[in-house]
Amino acid sequence: MSSHRRDPEGHRRAILEAARASFGERGFTGATVRDIAARAGVTHGLVLRQFGSKERLFLAAVPGHRELDQVVGGDRATLPERVARAYVERMEAGAAADPLVVLLRSVGSDQQAAATLLAAMAANSIEAYRPLLTGDDVEARVALLGAQMIGVTFNRYIARTGPLATMTADELTTHLTRVLRDILFSSR
Repeated sequence: MSSHRRDPEGHRRAILEAARASFGERGFTGATVRDIAARAGVTHGLVLRQFGSKERLFLAAVPGHRELDQVVGGDRATLPERVARAYVERMEAGAAADPLVVLLRSVGSDQQAAATLLAAMAANSIEAYRPLLTGDDVEARVALLGAQMIGVTFNRYIARTGPLATMTADELTTHLTRVLRDILFSSR
């Protein structure tokens, strides 16, 4: 019997730990599934069987998207506040490894990889938000939410310029909550 069958959860944890390290050091484009597998002490095939693709592995490994279901779950009325607060807290604690930062940094070096990653992130987000949102334009509103977060991420955490970069975390959370309320709850 192979070792991955004896401890599938242990190997999953090792893969996620190795993925976090590799994505953190090399970014999405530079990290490879083979390197992640080697770091985790498993086969390349096991990584793909467990996660399906590099994009899905990235979403499972990095902060932000793996906690999305927890943030989104709860009272619909407070959804914008929860999303804004979780985003700001996560970014203030470690923007460098955040999926939005990795995505934005990979655009310049590999547009195809960035587009693939954005599509995977969008699909994950739509799945998480759909149970709480009404209307036939849920996908469009989730895309607008993503665009808003990408814009804030670029201004505050990458370019670090303008009013978004200088306001306090609490001020940013307040402004972002207002904008997200409009995006999430204004349906056709």
